[in-house]
Amino acid sequence: MTGMRRRIIGLMAGLVWLAACTSPSLAQTNTVSHSPAKVVEKYFSLDNKGVRLDAASFESVAGYVDWKEEPAWGKVIVINGFRVPDDFRQWEIVNRLEVVVPVEFHVLGVMYLDTAGFVPEPGTEQARVRLKVQNGRWKIMEPILPPHVGQKRMLNVVRQAMLDEKDGTRQASLAALQAELRKAKE
Repeated sequence: MTGMRRRIIGLMAGLVWLAACTSPSLAQTNTVSHSPAKVVEKYFSLDNKGVRLDAASFESVAGYVDWKEEPAWGKVIVINGFRVPDDFRQWEIVNRLEVVVPVEFHVLGVMYLDTAGFVPEPGTEQARVRLKVQNGRWKIMEPILPPHVGQKRMLNVVRQAMLDEKDGTRQASLAALQAELRKAKE
C-alpha cells in the first residue's frame, strides 16, 4: 500500500511540476502582473541581439507584440544600447490597461541592407511605445520600428556574411562595411 501511495504522490508531484514549468504565465515577462517597462526592455533586448534580422526568428518576439509578421526592412539602426525608465512617473498612463513607455536609443548610425552601406548618424532616438493588456498580457501595439541592433551583433552578422560570400567584389564591400561599423562611435 505504501509503495502505491508513493507512486501516486510522485506522479502528482510530477504533474504539478510539469504544469508549473509549462505555464506561460511563469515563463513570460509580459503577464499583466509584470511592469510594462519590463516588456519593452525584454523586446528591445532581443532586438538588440539581432533577433528581428531573420524573419524565421519572429516567433521570439511575437508574444510581445500585437502585429502578426515582421515587415521587410531595408535598413537596420545600429545602436550602442538603450534605456527604458522603470519609474512609472515617466510613462503616460492612459488607463489601467494601456500605457505609453518612453525608450531612448543610443544610435551609432544606419546600415542599409540593399547596398551594404553604413551611414554614421550618432545621437539619441526617442520612441514612445504604446502597450495594452490583451488576454492578461502586456502587448506592444506601436510603433513598429525597424530593427535596432547592437554594434557588436552587427559586426558578427557582417563577419558571417563575409565567410558565406563567395564573390570577391561582395566580400570586399562587406569588408568595407565591417571597417565602417568598427569605427562607429556615439
